[in-house]
Amino acid sequence: MEIVEKIKKIIQELILPELEIIKGENAEIKTILQFTNKRIDDINTHLIDQSRRIDETNKRIDETNKRIDETNKRIDDLRVELRDEIAKNNMRIDRLYEVIVRRDEHEKLEMRVITLEHA
Repeated sequence: MEIVEKIKKIIQELILPELEIIKGENAEIKTILQFTNKRIDDINTHLIDQSRRIDETNKRIDETNKRIDETNKRIDDLRVELRDEIAKNNMRIDRLYEVIVRRDEHEKLEMRVITLEHA
């Protein structure tokens, strides 16, 4: 039995210090793991907040795009309206030009008639 006890004691002397070292390292690993998990939780919370803010920004961009689309539609409508008004004004100018040319021709003819009557 004495040999068994000696072998047991030698094994304990060799293995127990190693087990204590392993237990200490295991405790360190658990502490680091808890810290890492806390950090990951903080990052996830931050990412969720960023995602929410991005969603809000996207909504604002969508609303702005809608307003831009409405403004573009109004601009297009105004262009059509202005084009029509310009065309009407061009027709009026053309008609005015015709009247002025005829009046000028009429005055020339009147002067010729007067000249012919005096002759």
